[in-house]
Amino acid sequence: MRVTAAVLLVLCLLAVSHAWDCREIVNIKNLMQIDAGLGQVVATDTSQIPYYLVGDKWIRLPGSLKHITVGPAGIWGVNKADSIYKYVAGNWVQAAGLLKQLDAGGEQFIVGANMDDTPFCLTRGATVGYKGPDSPLPWTGLPGAVKYYSCGPFGCWAVNKNDDIFLMSLNQDCQNKGWSHIDGKLSMIEVATDGSVFGVNSAGSVFTRDGITASKPEGTGWSNIPMSMRMSHVTYDLGRLWVVSKSAVTMVCTP
Repeated sequence: MRVTAAVLLVLCLLAVSHAWDCREIVNIKNLMQIDAGLGQVVATDTSQIPYYLVGDKWIRLPGSLKHITVGPAGIWGVNKADSIYKYVAGNWVQAAGLLKQLDAGGEQFIVGANMDDTPFCLTRGATVGYKGPDSPLPWTGLPGAVKYYSCGPFGCWAVNKNDDIFLMSLNQDCQNKGWSHIDGKLSMIEVATDGSVFGVNSAGSVFTRDGITASKPEGTGWSNIPMSMRMSHVTYDLGRLWVVSKSAVTMVCTP
């Protein structure tokens, strides 16, 4: 039997595709961004209303945020003016600085990027101890330029304005050895609490990084997760993949 190049290509694509079972979340509409970590799920909608998932109910949080994150560093968010907030005792407490996106998935430290794509890190001591304007907040500038930045136990992943992908080893004191370029193109990327990495490209396709371990934090390659529609945002925690489509439909998927 003769196997054409087209058939070989299809077989190769199928070999690196992971099928997940997805269902639409019907009790929340028009989500723009979602983040999961340590068994918690938070989100913001297109009206910049923040939510926290309790059971199967989305509880509205106070304030207005364009981006929200949850993880070992707590719950943090930024509003449309890039002002930074930490959720403390049921209320948002403003923190010094300006970031357009931030992530609480590191080992109790915070990372983020500002409007100029400059990456920053906040040490574990400052992050955990922050309770109000009187707490010290020594942001550390990092090398490079990134538009989206996320950390986990085996490293921090980021993408730049050209959708290039990078990996950095970063500790709780914000010490690092610079960025390493990773193959592929993604428009956003998220690292789970267990170190899993997921991302979405400009075409709305979802990918996961295979082979990530403590000894091989860069992994071995990308696998596509087929979706029924074009996606814009993804996050993962405890066996559940949460995805938001470009048309603001939210789904949760399991392998």
